[in-house]
Amino acid sequence: MNLLTTVLAFVLALGPLIVIHELGHYLVARLCGVKVLRFSVGMGRVVWSRRFGRDQTEWAVSALPLGGYVKMLDSRDPETAPKDEAELHREFTRQSVWRRIAIVAAGPMANFLVAIGLMAALYMHGVDEPSARLRALPQDSLASQAGVRGGDTVTAVNGNPVRSWSELRWQVMHAAVDKTDARFELRGVHGGTYSATVPASAVSRLDVEGDVMDALGMDPWRPAPLVQDVLAGGAGQRAGLRKGDLVLRVDGRPVADGIAFIEAVRGAPGKTLQLDVERAGRTVTLPLTPENDGKGSGVIRVMVAQAPEMVTVSSSLFEAIARGAERTWDTSIMTLKMIGKMLTGEASWKNVTGPITIADYAGQTARIGLVSYLQFIAFISISLGVMNLLPIPVLDGGHLLYYSLEVLTGRPLPARVGEFAQRAGVGLLFMLMALAVFNDLVRLF
Repeated sequence: MNLLTTVLAFVLALGPLIVIHELGHYLVARLCGVKVLRFSVGMGRVVWSRRFGRDQTEWAVSALPLGGYVKMLDSRDPETAPKDEAELHREFTRQSVWRRIAIVAAGPMANFLVAIGLMAALYMHGVDEPSARLRALPQDSLASQAGVRGGDTVTAVNGNPVRSWSELRWQVMHAAVDKTDARFELRGVHGGTYSATVPASAVSRLDVEGDVMDALGMDPWRPAPLVQDVLAGGAGQRAGLRKGDLVLRVDGRPVADGIAFIEAVRGAPGKTLQLDVERAGRTVTLPLTPENDGKGSGVIRVMVAQAPEMVTVSSSLFEAIARGAERTWDTSIMTLKMIGKMLTGEASWKNVTGPITIADYAGQTARIGLVSYLQFIAFISISLGVMNLLPIPVLDGGHLLYYSLEVLTGRPLPARVGEFAQRAGVGLLFMLMALAVFNDLVRLF
């Protein structure tokens, strides 16, 4: 069932995004007066097609379900060259360079617009996320050394407001990639505000491929260790724990939250712990001996509150659109910066992912819920837009590079240069795809 969910989630995420990308090319080509011969979903041999419209455009589904294309009237290819002189003015290469740029750029722009629309819809609907309130920090952590206090709430990073944990992490990622200070504005648990700065020298050492928040020593705030349920036959029931008990101390040491209590239990298989719990307004001491789960960890079969504090992040219509556009821009820039770091060796090429990893994430987010799945689709749409704008021949970005040179020089790129660049681009894409699939298989196995 999980495999079926993963495959369906992958197809439903990527398929419509490819169609929308190609629709961008198609619609702008039609607006510019260019005749479109075929609109294909998929690559390779056509397995189904129908013709519609005044131009009898062929709408097709092709054998390889990766990608798609729009085939226009184009004199560079004998198969698509105009057969009637009356149609010469509708041929692609006879259009002005600015029209050709608009047609080629329309595909990636359509992906960016989809991402903005999805994010705006989510912001208007409201997204429940962990708050930016902090759990107690380890004393030797970077954030603690900078003066950040556990229990307080981060309200901004480097002047950029944050309302949730994901926004906080995003701003820290930006600081790590840009190698700048991370200046936190915080609201104290008892009121008042203050700031704390982790210097650029420390931020620049954060591993952007890992958990930057954990590296800083930051974790979402968790509730007090309140017992929510006691399962029959477990160590917790034998110790006398009851639903509603609040764990205060373990072996005389205060317990900050549910996670801290779980960690104490896991670290003591077969060892008797003295629990101080608050019950009906008085303190009761209980001896608790966690069972060994067979893997060296203690278990007591008790459910304890541990979910982080949640906030609903929502916006008005225009604010949501603005935030969606801002997040799309920021994600695009972050993606380009990460590509730059891979090219310079500052980031690992293991970050290059292929269809297997994308399908896996699609399945995971679909099982979490619709909001997570739509956020994933928005991210993939941005990635498609950015990747297609890279200046690699055969991609939209490669063609835009040709036309930009034509704008600068006043003449089109020589045909022989274009043919050589196309071959090199195909080779480079095959290498990248091979690397992506290899990384996918390494993650899988």
